[in-house]
Amino acid sequence: MGIFSNIVRGQLIDVIEWKDPDQQTMVYRYDCGGKEIMMGAQLTVRESQVAVMVNEGQLADIFTPGRYELQTQNMPILTALKSWKYGFNSPFKAEVYFINTKQFIDQKWGTSAPVMMRDAEFGMVRLLAHGIYSFQVSDPKVFLREVFGTNGLYTTDYVTGQIKRTIVSGLSDAIAQSKIPALDLAANYDELSAFALQTLSPRIAPLGLKLCSFVIENISLPEEVQKAMDQRTSMGVVGDLNKYTQFQAAAAMRDAANNQNGAAGLGAGMGAAAMMSQVMNGTMQQPQAAPVQQQPAQAAAYCVKCGQPLTAGARFCPSCGAKQDTAVCAKCGAALQPGANFCPQCGAKQA
Repeated sequence: MGIFSNIVRGQLIDVIEWKDPDQQTMVYRYDCGGKEIMMGAQLTVRESQVAVMVNEGQLADIFTPGRYELQTQNMPILTALKSWKYGFNSPFKAEVYFINTKQFIDQKWGTSAPVMMRDAEFGMVRLLAHGIYSFQVSDPKVFLREVFGTNGLYTTDYVTGQIKRTIVSGLSDAIAQSKIPALDLAANYDELSAFALQTLSPRIAPLGLKLCSFVIENISLPEEVQKAMDQRTSMGVVGDLNKYTQFQAAAAMRDAANNQNGAAGLGAGMGAAAMMSQVMNGTMQQPQAAPVQQQPAQAAAYCVKCGQPLTAGARFCPSCGAKQDTAVCAKCGAALQPGANFCPQCGAKQA
């Protein structure tokens, strides 16, 4: 009787646990080996693990980290699915899946083809970028239902491809929404990474996954944009153009003095330096506008009788017809002294 009891007991499982053998396993289906699980068996769930009972393909009870003695009281869903009576104490069959909930870190991502973004200064710009990210299972039930299925083993290799494609497809939107100019991207990797994390996380949430971190290590700009950045950097280094010109002239004289041609080389160097100085000085000096000469205002002529304005050289008033005794200049209309040969205002000779 004792031997038979031991044989029967050998066909039952009384301890259920899983030790993660590597750093990439996400889900492990416990190998029952065709055996049944004893009622009262010990289930050990370690930190960064979740155990899920599955009955005939249906998700049942979930066990968080801890040590459990399997009874109908702590398996309410499985008890309902199997229609167990109260006090059920017989062995049963069920699948146990251990889900790794730790962060899977140092996952690489990168753009295999250029990503297009619209920049206010350069228009459409093509970018290449790469970096790292980390993720974890945030909802075990959703992950088992939507991604894992009923495989015996599931590693990060199965899901990282999907996450990478999601990241690359959403990166251009994240860069555009951040409104960071192309020339300032290199100085804002941290800000852009944080914004991209916020933008990309909702895209993998329907898989039961969470994007824990996202880091942009490098963004490669097109060659023409890099040249523009180099030019701006060079202008900032040059600073005062006058001092830069003097420095260049001194360098030219030094190089000419070291030239094997001797005095001829020195003369050529000094000539080149002088020409450069003249060109730069001419560039820096702004042409001054010539002063505008103001024409002398014409003296007004009025009728000696009615006071109405007269045209230049008028002998009679057009308003009252009075003869004008006072002579006026035939050119500017200024009053003339009797017998004057030249106008005191404009200098015109009088007929």
